Amino acid sequence: MKSKPFVISVPHSAIDDLYDRLARTRWPDEIDGGGWDYGTNLAYLKELVGYWRTRFDWTAQEKLLNSFPNFRVEIDGTKVHFIHVHGKGPKSTPLIITHGWPSTFFEMYKIIPMLVDPAAHGGDPADAFDVVAPSLPGYGFSEAPRARGWTSDKTANLWAKLMTRVLGYYRFAAHGGDVGAGVTSRLGLIHPAHIIGIHVTAVVPPYLGTGSVPLSDNERAFVELQQQWEREEDGYGHIQGTRPQTLAYGLNDSPVGLASWIVEKYRAWSECGGNVERSFTKDELLTNVTLFWATQTINSSMRHYYESRHNPQPFSQGVKVSVPCGICLTTEPVDRCPREWAERTYSDILRFTLLPRGGHFAALEAPDILVNDIRDFFRPFR
Repeated sequence: MKSKPFVISVPHSAIDDLYDRLARTRWPDEIDGGGWDYGTNLAYLKELVGYWRTRFDWTAQEKLLNSFPNFRVEIDGTKVHFIHVHGKGPKSTPLIITHGWPSTFFEMYKIIPMLVDPAAHGGDPADAFDVVAPSLPGYGFSEAPRARGWTSDKTANLWAKLMTRVLGYYRFAAHGGDVGAGVTSRLGLIHPAHIIGIHVTAVVPPYLGTGSVPLSDNERAFVELQQQWEREEDGYGHIQGTRPQTLAYGLNDSPVGLASWIVEKYRAWSECGGNVERSFTKDELLTNVTLFWATQTINSSMRHYYESRHNPQPFSQGVKVSVPCGICLTTEPVDRCPREWAERTYSDILRFTLLPRGGHFAALEAPDILVNDIRDFFRPFR
């Protein structure tokens, strides 16, 4: 298996079609004074779409994305897109970093240079990494699986082959958040011989069945918080986990519908205080949305939720990750579990950090402190 350089180049006709669809949007009504209570606020979305139509420069964003070395390779019949940048230091540690939903590999654009060239960003050259940042299968420029049952386990197996067989890294480190945290955790579980250690910004839910240790007071409080979050916030997850295909017709056909679905989550899950642009620029929000639009991958990205719900996962059977683990939790309350909760899934937690700032999308919101935590965790393994 040999990777080939890949240049991101969305046809002008596709961008013209996007702008035409934006101009012909049929807007819904809205409750007076509803704000964001009922979902994406109409006034803000109109403002964002107006910027998308008249000021957003996709060519400039494409140039930014192509400033990284992009590649594609076919592994076991699946085409995988990834960025691969060699570190600038005396001995770089190979590190694969995995994004989540509703993000793309673009979520990592701030932290890649910092991990690769620490000296240029106030760090020690000895902390350099060879960074591999793939697009999850069915996201962006990675091929969408067409068969049932594509779980995080299969993605972890794909990543192991990418790192070892394609890139020649027999031992490597791994980091991930959200869906990427699940994939990273499974790398540690399924391929421990290849994994130096894992670093995650979210923990995989533990086994709580027969024979498990009773919950502590802190854990019970956390479970109650999760249940409240699921009642108020998890409608998206329920429909994506049960009927993603039904939802996909609207999101794949309407760029405004797609932006509404994604941007609402960036606002709800970030540390933005209700103003999404306190955490992300319009260009960042729209680059991510445009990647989903141009590649028509919102449907395949959502199917991950269906597969996770309908296919048993190893952690549901009480299996633990035994490789060294660093846990770095964001300020998003539902991500901020007690340590004893994490210890039910990870048996060798060497670092447990509560970030002082940065919501669910830490790589975009607080890249500096996230990178520092990654450096600190992996330093003893160099």
